[in-house]
Amino acid sequence: MTTQDSPLVIAGKAYASRLIIGSGKYQSFQQNLDALVASGAEMITVAIRRVNLGQNRDEPSLLEVISPTRYTILPNTAGCYNAADAVRTCRMARELLDGHKLVKLEVLGDQKTLYPNVTETLIAAEELVKDGFDVMVYTSDDPLIAKRLEELGCVAVMPLGAPIGSGLGIRNPYNIRMILENATVPVIVDAGVGTASDAAIAMELGCHGVLMNTAIAEARNPVLMASAMKKAVESGREAFLAGRMPRRLYASASSPIDGTFF
Repeated sequence: MTTQDSPLVIAGKAYASRLIIGSGKYQSFQQNLDALVASGAEMITVAIRRVNLGQNRDEPSLLEVISPTRYTILPNTAGCYNAADAVRTCRMARELLDGHKLVKLEVLGDQKTLYPNVTETLIAAEELVKDGFDVMVYTSDDPLIAKRLEELGCVAVMPLGAPIGSGLGIRNPYNIRMILENATVPVIVDAGVGTASDAAIAMELGCHGVLMNTAIAEARNPVLMASAMKKAVESGREAFLAGRMPRRLYASASSPIDGTFF
């Protein structure tokens, strides 16, 4: 018997892919597009402060290469260290993208760790939701904070698996499981993934999706890694739906000896 999966739904829109990729650190917009195609992702996150979406008229725009009619563009507030800057950046993205409401909120604590500033994140999330934005929010792995962000109206909660760009993998599986147990919105691991097995682990925990940038962009072959991540997210999701065997201290024979002839 097979289990029929349901699509990932964010802010009322259904996505077949549970992988979201970024647009930073690629050698070119074309390489980014090639990785996006290989990943099968339908959503790409864009740092408004770093990637041109038309705000710099004399520079090439990402939207000339990656079509906003084919892919969901997810503006993010990377590089913001307080709520006011994050809110201002989201409003600029809304203007650039003709009223686009879906944003990824991240308010960072410092430049060394890029760990989220939870206090400022809560302030920004509340203001953006009141202003009509659909907010996907990067946060710590604190289950109480994750629940509070959901209560404020965020459409997805995105706890880190490890620090941004570290590639350390999922270092906090128990915290993520607690967040999942209490959540009624999608929980998407954001940050820390380094290779395909990390993405699979996140999905096996029951996460609804994975967002990554550096793991693909800084791979020796970004396009090939994007393909690997596609398969990892899919297989991890299937394993979660299938339900793993129990862990046991001792062996359990695949072929029972009861009823054998000798």
